[in-house]
Amino acid sequence: MTEQAKPIVVGVPKETFPGERRVALVADVVPSVVRAGAEVLVESGAGLGAAVTDESYVKKGARIVTRDEVFARSDVVFQVRTFGASPEAGRADLSKMRKGQLVIGLTDSLNEPALSKDLAQSGATVFSLELVPRITRAQSMDVLSSMATIAGYKAVLIAAGNLPRFFPMFMTAAGTIAPARVFIVGVGVAGLQAIATAKRLGAVVSAYDIRPAVKDQVKSVGGKFVELEIEAGDAEDKGGYAKAMGEEFYRKQREMMTKVVGDNDVVITTAAVPGKKAPILVTEDMVKGMAPGSIVIDLAAERGGNCDLTKPGETIHVHGVTVMGPLNLPSTVPYHASQMFSKNVAAFFQNMVKNGAINLNMEDEIIRDTMITRDGEIVSPRIKELLGAARATA
Repeated sequence: MTEQAKPIVVGVPKETFPGERRVALVADVVPSVVRAGAEVLVESGAGLGAAVTDESYVKKGARIVTRDEVFARSDVVFQVRTFGASPEAGRADLSKMRKGQLVIGLTDSLNEPALSKDLAQSGATVFSLELVPRITRAQSMDVLSSMATIAGYKAVLIAAGNLPRFFPMFMTAAGTIAPARVFIVGVGVAGLQAIATAKRLGAVVSAYDIRPAVKDQVKSVGGKFVELEIEAGDAEDKGGYAKAMGEEFYRKQREMMTKVVGDNDVVITTAAVPGKKAPILVTEDMVKGMAPGSIVIDLAAERGGNCDLTKPGETIHVHGVTVMGPLNLPSTVPYHASQMFSKNVAAFFQNMVKNGAINLNMEDEIIRDTMITRDGEIVSPRIKELLGAARATA
């Protein structure tokens, strides 16, 4: 076999971030990676958190090896959380990475751009899946949307499990039980899934977003769109993500939302702006206006939270209301989260393989926009801009 005929070696290490149960490649997706011209190495035990055994990987054509072997032998490494998205536990992997090796995964580079310097020093070419452009051709690679779907679904189940009342309306011998009222703030992928899930559970669901264009989407999944008479202007960037608005806009928004929040039993907030602290949309005064036993679930907790009472990773009880700031909800549904992530990362990998070889075509915006480091340098304009802004304000 000639040097050119050697297969690309793809490695899948076990995730080391505390509590992370996902794996970057499940056994069922291994064959699609092999068909692209790769040999797959998986660290022993990598899939156990997602109910994927070593034996199932072997049956699908992968080889089980040690963590050191994964990094030493792989041309391409698939991870859910690379260093950056796992700044403490992931640091041990930096010394295992090398020049010319490709690493594909979540990096949290928009929120922690300084950590990209450490990734660059490893010499590896690192691709951040958070930066996949929202274009039609990249939909199959959109990890953020996949994980947001899970977060929106699970948030509603958490609410239903903690609310001291039923979600659906019941007609009983003891009389009619009114349905719960659920209000979703932020109608991205997580918000839409939360609306659909709450509706399926029988709740009366309403939603709000600063982008009035999502009104039809809310209605299509069974929700009622709440219209606040404030001017949002250009609330969406060219990538389809919500933009940060001025503090005056958010102040007016909070004033008008107070009554809406008070009328609901469950409020689920999902508003996040990439690279920015989450805007405060639910104030303590709004929480005070909610009925005892009501629940606020803040899906923006990892970015500081949309509720000013939120404590990331904690559940607190304030003014008779339960305020929850869950973290890493996709990891609580590890089987399907890993399945979805695997299909996304496999599609991303297949896009850069031509005739059985890696082809980093920098004219391809998917490859160009997601590459953050190469040959010891930070190459992403977005990360450079964030680092420059940080230095300017230091």
